[in-house]
Amino acid sequence: MIDVFLRTLPFFAIIGLGYMAGRMRFFTEEATAYLTKFIFYFALSAMLFRFSANLQMAEVFDGRLIAGYLWGTAVVYLIATGFAFWRGLDVPTTAIEAQCAVIANSGFLGLPMFVLLFGEAAVGPVMLTLATDLVVFSSLIVILINGSRDGRIGLSTLWTIGLGLLKNPMIMAISLGLMWSALAIPIPDVLNDFLTVLGGAATPGALFAIGASLSVKSAERLEIAAWLSFAKLVLHPAFVAIGVIWLFPIDAFSASIVVATTALPVAGNIFMLAQHYGVAVQRVSTAILISTAASILTVPAVIAWVFGP
Repeated sequence: MIDVFLRTLPFFAIIGLGYMAGRMRFFTEEATAYLTKFIFYFALSAMLFRFSANLQMAEVFDGRLIAGYLWGTAVVYLIATGFAFWRGLDVPTTAIEAQCAVIANSGFLGLPMFVLLFGEAAVGPVMLTLATDLVVFSSLIVILINGSRDGRIGLSTLWTIGLGLLKNPMIMAISLGLMWSALAIPIPDVLNDFLTVLGGAATPGALFAIGASLSVKSAERLEIAAWLSFAKLVLHPAFVAIGVIWLFPIDAFSASIVVATTALPVAGNIFMLAQHYGVAVQRVSTAILISTAASILTVPAVIAWVFGP
């Protein structure tokens, strides 16, 4: 456990560095926004494209992995939804809370960290969970919020979902990379070097951006944020472990990576969704803050658990 903690500590230390820079106003909110755009649209996309272009679809796609991940995620999603309805919340707020309970920061934190910790063999499982989140649950929240407000699911909602997927650089980078791989086109050395250098900025840049963005988030509704953090950091990996280890068993390494991915803190893009729809912005902000701080201890614990001594 101590060894795993020390191996993950540098990643969280960079997050802490970004947080300090933001709190000291050395790195302004505007600067953080532009850094996040650079990572999202360029560095992380370059990393995802290079990894997926060097993978075979047959090696990456695993229906049992997706089934086990979806089963565990759906259970926690329903638990969070039921608890929210029990408290009398409306559908948009319930959808936001449920999203907090199951969507991990696998793009900005998980993929860069696990590649460095476990090698490029971790890419496939992380990309499958990331793609599932983006395709299934990002679509679901748009359907629930727009459907509850409009009273129906119209073509405009479906258009919004489709356009959102097409405009998401992570989905596009993975799709284009797998298409490149399917065509069996070798990546020229110059292009591979370019993608390696640009993608190399993803890990420190993403971690620093996470910390800097946390520095401007305020903490309110602590009891609800604590519940959502517990659901994300404890319940989510526990139920997904049941899914990928017992119900839809997959190989031990992939199962360990998937469970470790679900133990990551609440994803930052949920805050952007909350802002966009004007729903539960403060509780999402607090859930991201609390879950990220707590994950300094919980992520090493889960990694130590799934990978063993």
